[in-house]
Formats: sequence, C-alpha cells, structure tokens
Amino acid sequence: MFRSGELPLIGRIGRFHRDARIFLVTTLVAGAALSLYWIDFNLYLASLGYSTAQIGLVATIASTAGALVAFPASALSDRVGRRTVMGGGIAVALVSLVGLLLVDALPLLIGFAALWAVGQQALIVVQAPFLTEHSEPQHRNELFALQAAIQTVTNILAAALGGFVATRLADLLGFAPESPDVYRIILVIMAVLLAVGFATVTRLTDDRPSRSRGPEHLRRVGEPAAFPSRMVHTPRLLGVMVGNRGLFLRLLLPGFLIAIGAGQVIPFLNLFVQAKFGLDLASLNALFALTSLGTVAAMLAQPKLASRFGQISSVVIVQAASIPFLVVLGFSPVLWTVVLAMVVRNSLMNAGNPIFSAFAMEQVAPGERATLSAAMSVLWQLGWVIGGAWYAALQAVLGFDGGYAVNFVTVITLYTIATVLYWTWFREADRRALAARRRAA
Repeated sequence: MFRSGELPLIGRIGRFHRDARIFLVTTLVAGAALSLYWIDFNLYLASLGYSTAQIGLVATIASTAGALVAFPASALSDRVGRRTVMGGGIAVALVSLVGLLLVDALPLLIGFAALWAVGQQALIVVQAPFLTEHSEPQHRNELFALQAAIQTVTNILAAALGGFVATRLADLLGFAPESPDVYRIILVIMAVLLAVGFATVTRLTDDRPSRSRGPEHLRRVGEPAAFPSRMVHTPRLLGVMVGNRGLFLRLLLPGFLIAIGAGQVIPFLNLFVQAKFGLDLASLNALFALTSLGTVAAMLAQPKLASRFGQISSVVIVQAASIPFLVVLGFSPVLWTVVLAMVVRNSLMNAGNPIFSAFAMEQVAPGERATLSAAMSVLWQLGWVIGGAWYAALQAVLGFDGGYAVNFVTVITLYTIATVLYWTWFREADRRALAARRRAA
C-alpha cells in the first residue's frame, strides 16, 4: 500500500521531463524491434539453410562491429548531441533491415547484420547520458528504473506476440511454417517499430551544443545539463575523454566481473534446467517469462529502497541477497527450489542495474558520461565473451555436471567480489549523496 499522497512509480511519469517521457516511448517501440531481432534473427538464418558455424560467424562479426563503434558514437554524441546520434542509430538500423529483407547471400547478410549492430550500439550507448541530462536528481532513480522495466516488459511481449503475429500473417498469406518468409514478416514488423521509434526521437528537444543557450536553457533541460557552456579539457585515453581514470576503473571493474560471471551461466540456463529436470519447451518458456516478470517488479521497487538507504547501499543489498539463491539454483536437486531461486535471483541481481547506472552517470563530468556508458557496454559484451569461452572449455573438459558445478562456483565468487567492491569503493560517496538529497527534500 502507498501512503497518502504517494504515487506508485508508473503514476509519477508526469513528473519526468518532457524529453524523458518521449524517450520512454522510444524505449518501448525501438526496444521491441531489438528484442525481436535477438529472438528471431538466428532462426531466420537457419531457415535460409546456413549452418550453426556460419550463424556464429555472422553473430561474431556483428558483435565486433557493435563494440568498435561504441566509443566513436559516444564521442560523436558529445559533439552533435545525443538526439542526433540516437536518430542516426535508428536510421542505420532501418537501412540494415531493408538490406536483410532483400538479400540472402552470406557476405551481404554479414554486412547488414554488422550495420544493424552499429545502429543498435549508437542508440544504446547514449541512453544513460541522455536520461541523466533530462532528469532532476530526485527523480533520476525512478526514471532509470522505469526505463529498464519497460525494456524488460518489451522483451516479454516481443517474445510472446512477435512470433504469434508473424505466424498468423504467414498463414493468411499461405507461407509455409518455418520458411524464410515467416521471418521476413518479423523483419517488416521490426522496421515498422523502428520507424515509429525514429519519429519519437525527432520529437526530442534539439540538444546540439551549438544550440545551448546559456544557464537558463541548461536549467530547463535537466540537472546537470548535457553540454555546459565551457567544456573542461581532460586527458584522453585512446581518443576518448577520461578525467579521473581511477574513478573510471572503480566504476567499471565490478560490472565487468559480473559480466564474466553472467556470461558463463545466464545464456545457458535454459540448457541447464532442461537437461537437469527434463522440462519441455512450453514449461521452459513459462519459467523464463516468470523470471522476467519478477525482474520488472523488483526494478520498480528498487527506487524506494534507494531513497531510503542510498543508491549503492540498495544495490549491495539486492545483489548480496541474490547470492544464496544462486547457490540453490546451481546445486539444488529439487525442481521447485530451482524455479524459486531462478525467479528471485534474476529479480534481485538485475534490480540494481538501473540504479547503479544513475549513480555512475552522476559521478563523472557531463562530457565523460557517454564515454563511461560506452565503456560499460563494451566491457559487458567482452565479459560475456570471456564467460562463454570459459563455459565451453569447462563443458569440453569436465562434462555437464562438473562443468556447471565449476561455473556456478565461479559466478558466486565473482558476484561476491563485485558486491564487496561496490560497498568498499562507493559507500562514502553514496552516503554523502543521500544526505544531500534529504537536505534538499
């Protein structure tokens, strides 16, 4: 229950900046397109007759292209504005979809898949800086949490509805089930969603630095503003702006450790549960939908925890609480306890991510936010690559049971280290920020 005068998180959308509200719509429609791609694109390649090795090659090259563009996109957004980079990213992704619809030769598919990854990365790396620059400190946790919850809900709906709609349309048009034409319908749906997303981005306020109009404009667009009138010159590392490199390392390392841990278990949880307990496909889908719904609920509740205990303290609380459930997930022989552990662990471990993103954006200078966001994105992808390679090596050497046992021990260790680092490095800054917010309230 909510106290008198207190609104649930969704009921507070009206308090957000106009551009933040518009971007939530962008998250909904563009996020649905991104979700459909990751769910169905590999299946589309398989329907065209390509082998798993060839599909893996496409994915690897596309991921590499996305990682390579992260820092250039972040640096470009500092020069031309976040809106321009996000709109350009969506436009590039749209072009790639048209190409994927028209070609079926592997080299061309690789090129357009890489182009898709470039467009997607350009959109993703500037999200956190944009939300920070279009929100007040007292609303920032709620905004980040709601945006993350919308992304998660979109993933669920895209998985549930995308395939159903495409299949129904294919039946009406007389296409054979599982044929490439069914997946081309999904590509068309994705293109429509991205077109709507592009339209919403054009409604955002022009945030090019050349259009900044002094302190009054900066106060109007949020706190702190995206582009101060005089950019502070800070040292550059590999061509990107990095002021306090030690701070950057502290902000990035715990998330990188979590990514390595997640990468060796999370992508393979469906295989783990299916092989260990013999669940059928429908049961597996229902189970993973349940874990996603739990994550949404935890994300929406997390800002309340942050307002009471502080951003970092709330992150540490939920991540530490998730670790015992990870032990149950990895080693319990009882199905219902594993199901419960999956739901709770997934909810708790992911609930703190948007809050930490908000905290991290507040710790660096405005001109460094996009660089930090790009670094977080690239390291997350790199961590999953390392984790996946470790998983594959353990499975090859130790087999199913032994491999997963070592995987889970490794994950538990990495998550524990990351949680301790968050608390050790940031609790004092967290306490100061919480005290400042309470004085301002």
